[in-house]
Amino acid sequence: MSEPGAELAPEARAALRRVLELLREDPASLSSITDQRAWQVHVVDSLTGLELPDLRAARRIADVGAGAGFPGLALAVALPDARVDLIESVARKTAFIARAAAAAGIGNANALGARSEEVAGASGREAYDAVTARAVGRLSTLAELASPLLRDGGVLVAWKGKRDPDEEAELARAAGDLAMRPEEILDVGDRAGSRHRHLHVVRKSGPTPGDLPRRPGVAKKRPKGRA
Repeated sequence: MSEPGAELAPEARAALRRVLELLREDPASLSSITDQRAWQVHVVDSLTGLELPDLRAARRIADVGAGAGFPGLALAVALPDARVDLIESVARKTAFIARAAAAAGIGNANALGARSEEVAGASGREAYDAVTARAVGRLSTLAELASPLLRDGGVLVAWKGKRDPDEEAELARAAGDLAMRPEEILDVGDRAGSRHRHLHVVRKSGPTPGDLPRRPGVAKKRPKGRA
């Protein structure tokens, strides 16, 4: 299998190189990896998500806990017909995402300075075909944050490291209460930024439960499904 992103047009690759340059120059040091490894660790890792047909076909994507902009900015470049909202509550990170998107000409990427629960409680409720999250939190927490953002049938794609049976069991116990169904775990470690990388796919399986979203921060502090 070819490296994710190998098919990107030269102008798309240039846009992502510009994002990495800005990340390297940023005084806030939003990532510890800004050297020659950055393309593999940030861009290639993000683009492994395109191996999933649901993500390739998505027209509205929410990147939750977007951090320094990955996978959201990479997906926006690779999917120019999609709108990608990068949701990040830390102001300096949101500012970087907005600056990088503007400088690299990524017009379909939008930085939202908010908690995902706030977005889901307003215009973002059941508005997205896909939700992405990279190195953000436990699977059950991510499924809870994604559920009110996703339309029925939409998918959460969570970038995780080594598989954790306890974490996966927690998600399985919580799934029914969240209207989310674990569907697939894709091992992409041989071509991603980490040799232990797994993509967890969790599908929205019905209407959003009435108690979601909970107050900001509660999903992380008290994840559903905890034994």
